[in-house]
Amino acid sequence: MLWSIMGTIAAICTTVGFIPQIIRGIKTRELRDVSPVMLTLLLVGCSLWLAYGIHLKNPIIALANGFTLSFVTTIFLLRILFKRNNVRR
Repeated sequence: MLWSIMGTIAAICTTVGFIPQIIRGIKTRELRDVSPVMLTLLLVGCSLWLAYGIHLKNPIIALANGFTLSFVTTIFLLRILFKRNNVRR
C-alpha cells in the first residue's frame, strides 16, 4: 500500500512538472532554451514507459506516462511553432 501511494505521488510530481514550462512558453512565446535532444529523449522514454505500463496493466505507470507524453509533445510542438513565428518576424 505504501509503495502504491509513493508511486502515485512520484507520478504526479514528474507529470505536472512540465506544466510550468508549458505556461511559461505560452506566456513568453519562447522555448528556444529547451533542448530538442532532451525533448526527443523524453518522447521516446515516455512512449516506452507508456507501453510498459500498458503491458503490465499498471494504471499508475500508464496514465502518468500518457499525460507526460502529451505534455512533452505540447512543449515540442510549441517550440517548433514559436521558432517558426520568430523567424517570420
